[in-house]
Amino acid sequence: MIVLPEDAAVQQGFWGTPHALRLRVFGVLLILDLLSIGMGFAVPCIWYRYDPSLVGVFFVTGAVYVAIAFNGGAFSFKPSRTFMIDTGPAVRSLLFTYGTLFLMSYFLRLDQILPRGLLLIAMVTGLTLLSALRQVVVVYTATHLRDRLLTQLLVIDGMQIVPPDGFQVFDARARGLRPDLRDPAMLNAFGLLIRGCERVAIACRPEDRNNWAMMLKGVNVRGEIVVNDLESYGAFGVSHVGDLPALTVAVGPLPLRKALAKRLFDLAICVPALIALLPGIILIAVAIKLDSKGPVLFRQRRVGQGNEFFYILKFRSMKVEQSDPDGKVSASRDDDRITRVGYFIRRTSIDELPQLFNVLLGDMSIVGPRPHALGSLAGDKLFWDIDERYWHRHALKPGITGLAQVRGFRGATNETTDLTHRLQADLEYISNWSFWRDAAILVLTVRVLVHRNTF
Repeated sequence: MIVLPEDAAVQQGFWGTPHALRLRVFGVLLILDLLSIGMGFAVPCIWYRYDPSLVGVFFVTGAVYVAIAFNGGAFSFKPSRTFMIDTGPAVRSLLFTYGTLFLMSYFLRLDQILPRGLLLIAMVTGLTLLSALRQVVVVYTATHLRDRLLTQLLVIDGMQIVPPDGFQVFDARARGLRPDLRDPAMLNAFGLLIRGCERVAIACRPEDRNNWAMMLKGVNVRGEIVVNDLESYGAFGVSHVGDLPALTVAVGPLPLRKALAKRLFDLAICVPALIALLPGIILIAVAIKLDSKGPVLFRQRRVGQGNEFFYILKFRSMKVEQSDPDGKVSASRDDDRITRVGYFIRRTSIDELPQLFNVLLGDMSIVGPRPHALGSLAGDKLFWDIDERYWHRHALKPGITGLAQVRGFRGATNETTDLTHRLQADLEYISNWSFWRDAAILVLTVRVLVHRNTF
């Protein structure tokens, strides 16, 4: 039995103390940045008479700066042995904003309304204040908040080590956790353990390092293996856990600002879609209920982000007495388990609509690697027996649609190559995620809603 710490900080969710504290720091930075820009426009009023048009210019400048700064990493922590704020991206973002303002003033002839000297004073003042106030926050964060901004976990598995300061310690052997890549329950337990962590270090025996490295690569966290030598584990770099050398074998694919952007994208699509499709969802539910006995929805345990289990929702398309809760048998073209309504909703992908509720609850994303059932087979092999990189695809939330689906890799997995093609597409998506790629995949999904491999 695996015993996890119930009251440890590592079990805190997204709104746990380190995350909430970092969001508050970001909020303070945003306020100070906008205050600096505002003061930049206020100072010239000492030399020039007040002009109401300054207010409009300030709002335009502030809006452009926020958009550029957010995308440019001005509201992110610089990854290092501890999280630090980097002033450089904010300064570059403000300079780019001012450059945009100069172009706008030239093409829109704003210089006839606002003197160029006024704009120049506003820019120099704003840039100076932003740099100074940011440095105050940098110093305060480094001296007062450094250890509170980062949740670090050290997992000890059979290796003698003195835990360094700033790490919470988990004894894997004493708690029944082992790096077994063939046991989904172990990967689920590991995912639950590290939830809320930004950095996880593993101190283990040399023969277990590869398995622990593989487990770390499948979760959304900065992962390191403590070593006394530099053997090859597919490491991204060398770091330190206290005074001991460590190999960085995994990095979280999405920093906080990108994770927030992806979540906002999900909600922007999910909420309007649920409202618009609600009448249709009700009609489908009634049709399923009239067609065959049993519940309207089908719940199945699947592997989600961080290799944690969750229950996916679908419209029930099979007869209850012949359903396959573990997904061991893929549906075939003439599958007698499928009901009359089920055949239609599966062919049109309508059976996937309830997954919008999974997105709303945060278990899934609109775009991401498709979640698989625990008993899924490719040929006669379990998915993770074919390629040990299979668990890496769970570094991001699973999606209703994904890169593999728009490339046509969907339906039954009768051959091992069916899994290989999907896995390659999923790993490509994770390593090259972008907001625009999500939007493109969503558009391309319309073309494959009805597909020859869907039954």
